[in-house]
Amino acid sequence: MRDMVVDPLTVPTTEGSLADLVGRNAAEAGPETAFSVRSTSSATSSATSSATSSGGAVTWRPVTWAEFDEQVRAVAKGLVALGVEPGDRVGIMSRTRYEWTVLDFAAWTAGAVVVPIYETSSSEQVLWILGDAGVRTVVVETSAHRDVVDTVRGEATDLRDVLVVDEGALDRLRELGAEVGDDDLARRLEGIDRTSPATIIYTSGTTGRPKGCELTHGNFLDLTDNAIGKLGDVVLSDGAATLLFLPLAHVFARFIEVLCVSGRARMGHSADIRTLLDDFAGFQPTFVLAVPRVFEKIYNSAEAKATAEGKGRIFSRAADVAVAWSAAQDEAGPGLALRLRHAVFDRLVYAKLRAAMGGRVRYAVSGGAPLGSRLGHFYRGIGILILEGYGLTETTAPVCVNTPDRVKIGTVGPPLPGSAIRIADDGEILVRGVGVFGAYHGNEQATRDALVDGWFHSGDLGSLDGDGYLRITGRKKEILVTAGGKNVAPAVLEDRLRAHPIVSQCIVVGDQKPFIAALITLDAEMWPLWAKNHGLDGVSLDAARSHPAVQEALQEAVDHANLAVSKAESIRKFAVLDGDFTEDNGYLTPSLKLKRNVVMRDFADDVEALFA
Repeated sequence: MRDMVVDPLTVPTTEGSLADLVGRNAAEAGPETAFSVRSTSSATSSATSSATSSGGAVTWRPVTWAEFDEQVRAVAKGLVALGVEPGDRVGIMSRTRYEWTVLDFAAWTAGAVVVPIYETSSSEQVLWILGDAGVRTVVVETSAHRDVVDTVRGEATDLRDVLVVDEGALDRLRELGAEVGDDDLARRLEGIDRTSPATIIYTSGTTGRPKGCELTHGNFLDLTDNAIGKLGDVVLSDGAATLLFLPLAHVFARFIEVLCVSGRARMGHSADIRTLLDDFAGFQPTFVLAVPRVFEKIYNSAEAKATAEGKGRIFSRAADVAVAWSAAQDEAGPGLALRLRHAVFDRLVYAKLRAAMGGRVRYAVSGGAPLGSRLGHFYRGIGILILEGYGLTETTAPVCVNTPDRVKIGTVGPPLPGSAIRIADDGEILVRGVGVFGAYHGNEQATRDALVDGWFHSGDLGSLDGDGYLRITGRKKEILVTAGGKNVAPAVLEDRLRAHPIVSQCIVVGDQKPFIAALITLDAEMWPLWAKNHGLDGVSLDAARSHPAVQEALQEAVDHANLAVSKAESIRKFAVLDGDFTEDNGYLTPSLKLKRNVVMRDFADDVEALFA
């Protein structure tokens, strides 16, 4: 199959905006809980859920739709009083937290266009976004973020105001807007509809300058309306709730934010991945969204913990049964013996894993990179259905997603209603639909290159099966061509390598070389526990890189990865690097994608050494 078109479930319209969702929810469901807001205190009440962490008792304070509406309108009035005009750009530079969502909807209620900035951005990146988007007002989370903005403020000629959340920015806006009336807000929105720009989201920038994707109110609303039609079991079920911990500067989390407000699913925010399990326990989500690396970490940590407690063999058998039980769902179903083993391990192992994620998680949405079939089957086998999907900033996030009624593990599902997929002659995935952006901000040439005859050229490679389910096979620009002329997509090898507990990151190399090789980094967080479990307690991470036992384990990981490809595509050699590829040192984007060109530039000597 080369084309798959799914008609929209909703009647197309230009009416309405994202700002309308807040008032609608307050009018129709004002007393219901909209958000649970995380805070650390020494006391808890019967109205909050709590968990214990190193910082004390974590409480989750409920916020109703009526309260959220009042807060959004008060902050929106403050932006008006500050001088924000309809169409002005308002920047938000912050970790994922409740105030982010308040500011997002407040800016839309004031008629502004929101420009998110990753809180880890460098001064150069901040300057580029502020200048390119023409940001007039920016709200940052901390004084450290303000310091970054201050270093470039003289060059950001459009910037007027910088507010700091941790220094009472929202309270100040409420005070400023005290004299602004509801009629003033209503007039602001008279000229805003679904065709109006809602946000400019800058791509992560794996190569070159980030490009600003202009997304409209309609991109979010139309995509959300159609997604809810297919994901109703996830979003609309009684007590549906999700804990956002991915950066809200990323389109994936931003779409889920809008999806939850539109579908009235309770939402929470968590900014620190180190407290995630505590936050799961207290918040108790029914669905979560994450990149595959998070699911790999949860699995690897559980396996390592079981091994440390002398239960490694039990966990391994339980994992095999979970995978087998899930795979059987796609065939004739599990037999009696498999069902019995699954029931035993559900009590011994799976229930504890579900409890570690809060005890109520039924679904997880995975995107950003391929998940891998074994992980998909493992999580379904323990009772958490991962709905793998595919989307980009330019498509307002999901174009395709597996849905609860029919999951094909190993694919990213069929197109959502209102979306279409075409596979070009060279295998590139082309996209058309309600979520596809209209232009890159101020970059006509890039827009013309990306949008051709109404189809967005994604740069990704894939195929459609007979049912219209999409499978991602790699990136067009990342295809390696060996000296022998063999085309190799590195993604499948890299994904399988990163699944090993002590592998943090890796890059597969071999373009114009006689064979394929890999550079690998070790996971500093997992090393101490893995080392203890394998009789290497006391061996430092530096020493581990050349230790024979580690080399043997990595060779096994390479051998496992090679099972997915032909001999000509297989990894023949590997080397372990000092350090790691991280966002802080510039080798990963904020969405954890590898900046391949930067790694290849800085580690050129290491690459050449593999082929010497």
